[in-house]
Amino acid sequence: MEKILLEQNPHWQGQTQNYVKREKLTELINYLPTRQIITISGIRRCGKSTLAKEAIRHLIESGVNPYNILFVNLEQPYFLEYQHNANYLNTIYDEYLKLANPQGKTYVIFDEIQFFKNWQVFIKSKYESSDIKFIVTGSNSSLLSHDLNTLLSGRTLGIHLDTFSFQEFLDYKKIAYGSKIERVSNRIDIARAKEEYLKWGGFYEVFDEPNELIKKEILINYARNIIYQDIVPRYGIRNSSELERLFFYLLSNATGIVNYTKLAETFDISDRKIKEYIGYFEDVFLLKRLDRYHTKPKERIRSAKKIYVKDNGFLQIAPKHSKNLGTALENEVYNTLYADDELVTYMREKYEVDFYSKKVLYQVAYDISDDKTRKRELGAFRYFKTDDTKACRVITLDTNEMVDGIEVLSFDEFVLGERG
Repeated sequence: MEKILLEQNPHWQGQTQNYVKREKLTELINYLPTRQIITISGIRRCGKSTLAKEAIRHLIESGVNPYNILFVNLEQPYFLEYQHNANYLNTIYDEYLKLANPQGKTYVIFDEIQFFKNWQVFIKSKYESSDIKFIVTGSNSSLLSHDLNTLLSGRTLGIHLDTFSFQEFLDYKKIAYGSKIERVSNRIDIARAKEEYLKWGGFYEVFDEPNELIKKEILINYARNIIYQDIVPRYGIRNSSELERLFFYLLSNATGIVNYTKLAETFDISDRKIKEYIGYFEDVFLLKRLDRYHTKPKERIRSAKKIYVKDNGFLQIAPKHSKNLGTALENEVYNTLYADDELVTYMREKYEVDFYSKKVLYQVAYDISDDKTRKRELGAFRYFKTDDTKACRVITLDTNEMVDGIEVLSFDEFVLGERG
């Protein structure tokens, strides 16, 4: 174990690395002085480990002795045989104390902690008896679950990390966008980046890879690793190939209504199991279901759901993949809205509005130059708009204009401009 700890903690030898800065880093830094345990949740490969390592660099730059900071990736194969024994986390910590001999307060980062059963019990005992600041990361929503909140009530501060946002993607490409002048000056570069981002999403290893065939292989491997490492063992799935086929089938139907009965007939399993499987995909941040708007919470829960993918890149590996960016645009508008408002819904009666968020109605249309398309999209607003409605907005790929009091915004202006 000594060798593993040395390999995973290069900062003990004065080795730190600069990474692409993430927006959540400021939030994490603000949480560091607190007593609470920090949890970082998010889909695999979204950058949770990197965010934690950025926190390490910040602590060292702030004067913390590097030996007082422990980082352990619990997914390391060496730890597999101990994953059913939460007490082994204590063994790891004791080995660290002997090896590094830290003095005073320690900072302990356990990466992918969900691999150890009952890890909460260990964290709670150390939290109450030792001067340790814990940061734990995990690829499952169990980090935000009722069980965690019950056992560690009032002791946690949660951060959820998604894959790179469009703003972070532009930062990676070093394209300035902070002001209107910068967005106009860099409009060509932003337009190119926009199409690339809508198509391939925000996984760093994907957009850092120039070969499109390799991009797809990376995304396929991501999806399968999540299914076979984060879902199958956790929920004891026996027919794992059935689970995989359902996921890829759902990718082909992204942004559409989920029909559990038809899915059950297609896969020859019960609609109850279909709902369970989709719930598992949500637990590991692959997919998300969107409720239909209703004033009564119970009716929202019962409503027909639309389904969205948590990273646009997965749309590229759908069996029935559409090469146009219409679906990708709607999917990313959803992700943008959901990041700011988890209560976002859609509206559907005689007409349909794609999203309703914070009293604003949103339609998504790749292009509204066609009169029929324009009439359809704008007509839905007239049907749903009330005195309580703050604004009506159509999000397009690249059009910015006002039409009868309705804001038509390009995707980049929607994301980068003032949305109020």
